[in-house]
Amino acid sequence: MKKNVWGVLITAAMMASLTAGCASNSSTNDVKTTAAAESKTKEAGTQAAAEAAKGKEDMTVYMVAKGFQSQYWQAVYKGAQKASGELGVHLEFQGPDSESDIAQQVQMMNNAVQMKPAAIGLAALDVSALNDSIKSSQDAKIPIIGFDSGVPDAPKGAVVANAATDNYKAGEVAAENTYPLIKDLIAKSSKSVRIGVLNQDATSESIISRGLGFIDKITELIKADGKTVCITGNDKFVSDSKTDKGNSADVILDVAVPSKVEASLMTTDAQTILNKEDTICIFASNQKTGEGLITGDENLGRLGKDVIGVAFDSGTMIKDAIKSGKLAGAVTQAPVEIGYQTVKLAVAAAKGESVADVDTGSQWYNKDNMDSSDISQNLYD
Repeated sequence: MKKNVWGVLITAAMMASLTAGCASNSSTNDVKTTAAAESKTKEAGTQAAAEAAKGKEDMTVYMVAKGFQSQYWQAVYKGAQKASGELGVHLEFQGPDSESDIAQQVQMMNNAVQMKPAAIGLAALDVSALNDSIKSSQDAKIPIIGFDSGVPDAPKGAVVANAATDNYKAGEVAAENTYPLIKDLIAKSSKSVRIGVLNQDATSESIISRGLGFIDKITELIKADGKTVCITGNDKFVSDSKTDKGNSADVILDVAVPSKVEASLMTTDAQTILNKEDTICIFASNQKTGEGLITGDENLGRLGKDVIGVAFDSGTMIKDAIKSGKLAGAVTQAPVEIGYQTVKLAVAAAKGESVADVDTGSQWYNKDNMDSSDISQNLYD
């Protein structure tokens, strides 16, 4: 009997041991299976993240500016770099050596299309010269974002949005702030007086619109005070303005455009108008003509004395002239914002999202407000 009891107990102990062993093996296998699954999931997630990051880095936005050397275009480039860094896209930024080198810009645009980027930003020097490459971009389904002066009269549907200053309105801002400075001079003069308008070219939208905005608004303000106004000089501005044509009136608007976009020629234009005794004011419609105006006055010394000088854009020379009183003030765009918004619009368009024009704005500044936070952020050296 005792033998039977001991046998039963021994058998039960052996069974328990076997059961425990099976359970232990099962638990170990479960842990290994779970760890393997988690490892695979983690690996898949890492791979997906890497692919997503690679996809972002592979998106290229190619910007073709009007130039590259001037401080203005460097400020645009700075804004574009900021946006491309935030959005994780590759940026190519090109511009011709001179803003008169249309052929070089056409070649840059052709190169951009051949690279097949996700989108192209374009500030056209001459749209008619760029039409073939614009059409090639359109055929390749590469969206174009216009910036700065944009791409006026481009083939329908090629330009999906613009990031730019409303240049006509910016010209009006210049006139509205200039007129109070010369109003009394015009009212008290017993003979005709002259206002010069310096433009670097008569082909780009930004320059034309800015110059016409100033001309039309200053004409409106002068006429509202009962004085007559006429316009003479460059044919493009004369024909497109709302001002009466001729060279005899209470106020003569004298528009100059050099034969080429060269600093020396802009300086010569400024000197020509400064040498006319009846000149009381000169408006320079961009940075280069503003600098030409300052340089042209170096041996004449009329600015800040008997001639009111007004400029557009920024740069060290213009800012210093405003601080010293040689120039009464200027209108600034927001070049950093232009570059930033161009890349943002380009990325959105490349993704098939709906995009619309962005007006990046303009502001009047003088020695009293140029150091304020609202203004100084838009002034570049």
